[in-house]
Amino acid sequence: LVQFLQELTKDRILIAPVREHELVSFSPVADAGKVDFTFQNSFVPPKSWFFPQTEQIFSFRIEDGKYELSAPSLPGGTVLFGVHPCDLKSILALDPVFDGKFDDNYYCTRRKNTIIIGLGCQSVGRNCFCFKVGGGPLESNGADIFLTPTGGDFLAEGVTNQGTDLINKHSRFFSDSSAEQVDKEKREGTDRLLKQSTGLKGDFNLPKVKAFLDANYEIPYWEDLSYRCLGCGICTYLCPTCHCFDINDYARSGLEGERIRCWDSCQFKDFTLMAGGHNPRPSKKERVRNRFMHKFKYHEDRYNIFGCVGCGRCVQKCPVNIDPRKIILDLQEVAGND
Repeated sequence: LVQFLQELTKDRILIAPVREHELVSFSPVADAGKVDFTFQNSFVPPKSWFFPQTEQIFSFRIEDGKYELSAPSLPGGTVLFGVHPCDLKSILALDPVFDGKFDDNYYCTRRKNTIIIGLGCQSVGRNCFCFKVGGGPLESNGADIFLTPTGGDFLAEGVTNQGTDLINKHSRFFSDSSAEQVDKEKREGTDRLLKQSTGLKGDFNLPKVKAFLDANYEIPYWEDLSYRCLGCGICTYLCPTCHCFDINDYARSGLEGERIRCWDSCQFKDFTLMAGGHNPRPSKKERVRNRFMHKFKYHEDRYNIFGCVGCGRCVQKCPVNIDPRKIILDLQEVAGND
């Protein structure tokens, strides 16, 4: 596998998980030997390749009374390697946002130029709950090629035509396996991984939660939950489906500068503050409610996919232990008593 990835670097940019100071991040890789194949989850999700935390939209210059605008050059052929199933699903949730009614050229160009190689999970973290929100640790949907770990080796599936073509082009790195063998390995692997789960017990019924949220906007629950929230925004910055952004112009001088897009958060008070001073979400209650309404109602309403993929990053990093798993169970209980 290392040799295959190294071969890909000859004519493509390779973005892959690399471990540094105990944190795994998706970074450009020249030496495939540095790729981490056994990580549970990256700190920042791989959405940052398609939707960078900070990116230039254009630069501007005024010369002789004339304006000159220059768009940045975007990356060409790329392989995004090592994307776990939860993050694969998150990219599918972002696609209709940036490539739907309105096309975002920056996102769409990166997406079009990128082949995604998914990597099945080899272990389940205590905060992972993908299988409770319609996913699974060996789900291949969203990848072009998907690799299932089999204890030293990997079973490779060509999920899309683009992925199959890449496998065929580099066939010397692969050997044949039957569809039955792939199904057997994935079924047994999924069973093994589900038995490792040590998270909150209880089944999720997201359609039931959504039906309750459809009919109940003002409930005391959000006020109670908001007392704990610090409004730090770490949940949204690390979430693989959150996509709020801000746009700012920076002038290096009076004659030149650039327009920048950067991540923002609906958990910040200033995010919805309008020029006239009105703020439709003036308190933490409205902002906390918006976060979970977006995950379990709004995104499903608009794009027919829930906005939570069960990666567990927000569970792990929230300083006050606001846990969406517990919130889902709470809402289910309230819905059952309603």
